[in-house]
Order: sequence, then C-alpha cells, then structure tokens
Amino acid sequence: MEELSFYIGIIGNIISVLMFLSPVGTFWRIIKQRSTEQFESLPYICTLLSSSLWTYYGIIKAGELLVATVNGFGILVETIYVTLFLIYAPGRSKAKTVILVGLLDVGFLAVAIFVTRLALQGETRIAALGILCAGLNIVMYSSPLAVMRTVVTTKSVEYMPFFLSFFFFLNGGTWTFYALLMRDYFLLVLRIIPSTMAFFFFLFFSRQSTMV
Repeated sequence: MEELSFYIGIIGNIISVLMFLSPVGTFWRIIKQRSTEQFESLPYICTLLSSSLWTYYGIIKAGELLVATVNGFGILVETIYVTLFLIYAPGRSKAKTVILVGLLDVGFLAVAIFVTRLALQGETRIAALGILCAGLNIVMYSSPLAVMRTVVTTKSVEYMPFFLSFFFFLNGGTWTFYALLMRDYFLLVLRIIPSTMAFFFFLFFSRQSTMV
C-alpha cells in the first residue's frame, strides 16, 4: 500500500505539471491575437497564489521537497500567464488584473508569510499554513465560476479552456485517491470539496459543449 501511494503521489505531481501547462494553447492564442479577448485572469491569479503558499509550505515542512519543487514550477508558469494578461488585456480588464494581483499575489501572500513566520511556531505554523493552503485550493478550483457567466451569455465554451477544466478535475481526483491510500483523513476532507467542484466544472463544460 505504501509503494502504491508513492507512485500515486508521483502521478499526482506529473498531473500537476500538466495542469500548470494546460493553458499554453490559450496564451499562444492571446499572443497571436495580441488581446486576452474575453478570457478571465482570475483562475491564473488564484493558482499563482496557491502555488506560492504551497511552495512555502513545502519549504518549511520536513520531507515535502517534492511539494515545494512542483509548486515552484507552478509559480514560474503562472507568473508568465499573469504577465501576459497584464500585457495584452484591454484597459478595464488590465486594471482589474492589476488590482487582483496586488491584493492576492502580493498583499495576501506577504501577510500570510509574515504572520506565520512571526506569530506561529513549529507544528502550529505548519498546520495553520496547511489549512490556509487547502482553503486556497477551494478558491483556485472555484475560480472557473468567473468564466461560467461568459459561457452562458455567449452560449460557447470558447473562453473556458477544456484542458484546464480537465486537468483540474484529474488533479483533484488523483490527490483524493492518494489521501485515501495514505488514510490521511484531514487531507481527504480538504480535497473532497475542490475535487467535487472540479468534477462539476468538467460536467458543465461537457454539457455546454454538447449544446453548442
């Protein structure tokens, strides 16, 4: 069982990398069109914040180097995505992106690191940061809600990237299975909510695709 959970963990990290890379086609289109059109920046801003805190978590907790490295890769990729949004978004969308980046990826991240470094110690710090990261996972997995209004209005899934929805779902499901194998019920409870949301968005995408 321990060997199986190890391999599931490796698979989970591979899927995480694929999840980070899944919007490449979207951003290649943005670069060619020199516009973000009706694509939303919120999913990438939330993923950047989540990756940053998981990297911090992986650094301060012993034996979690793999968590730090895969999310460090996520920071690099998501920073590129957000930067492209700042370059190619039209005025109103660009202003919204700047505000969200300032509030979440700079302000919230700085406060979280500052508080956990100065006010908490040892296992309490790790537990508090783990809960915070899990909460941000829920925010990250719910971020496609910002896109759903556009999908319903335009009656098109063009601005809801399929691979991002698919790998959100696959990533959540894999780590839920990993938590079951490890009998880590704390991790399991924290994974069930985002995994369920990812499954819902994947079904929503599939349903809208068949209606178009």
